[in-house]
Amino acid sequence: MTAASFAVHPLTAERWPDFEAVMGPKGGCGGCWCMLWRRRKADYDKRVGDGNLEDIRTIVERGEEPGLLAYEDGRAIGWISLAPRERFVRLETSRVLKPVDEEPVWSVSCFLVAKGCRNKGVAESLLRAACDFAGTRGANVLEGYPIEPKTRPYPTAYAWTGFASVFRRAGFQEVARRSETRPIMRKHLG
Repeated sequence: MTAASFAVHPLTAERWPDFEAVMGPKGGCGGCWCMLWRRRKADYDKRVGDGNLEDIRTIVERGEEPGLLAYEDGRAIGWISLAPRERFVRLETSRVLKPVDEEPVWSVSCFLVAKGCRNKGVAESLLRAACDFAGTRGANVLEGYPIEPKTRPYPTAYAWTGFASVFRRAGFQEVARRSETRPIMRKHLG
């Protein structure tokens, strides 16, 4: 199966049940519901679980599209979160992921691919679609913060920011590295 074989659509209110299905009953990783980077740590800790679910639902209901869903045979099997970097307030306090420069960027903060669908190109398909999505909304640069583990195999469940190899295949280049295993990667969209 190739990365191009998956349908990808923005998360909208109509697609909300598909998002819930991908996130599963625990809301992704420990009740995150893909809100980790959108809140300061203290605020996030207060909202884990149902609070995060309410918050991401509010974002979607007000018409924002906080990410994209991948589908295989009509079933949602993957998710990527992206938005202008300033929406991910926790990035501002990160020593490792602080801004590289003053250039305005959109950020990819998270991936989630359903078990049984991993290692099939879903993440790469989502990332390529994210480039198109951000570009049509005026972004000139898409930035990501993948993991580049020193040892393999690395548990995919812990690689929720993606793997550097996937970013490279999608045309991203490393622009900074403040941690041995965490490059900052960018792709210019225009």
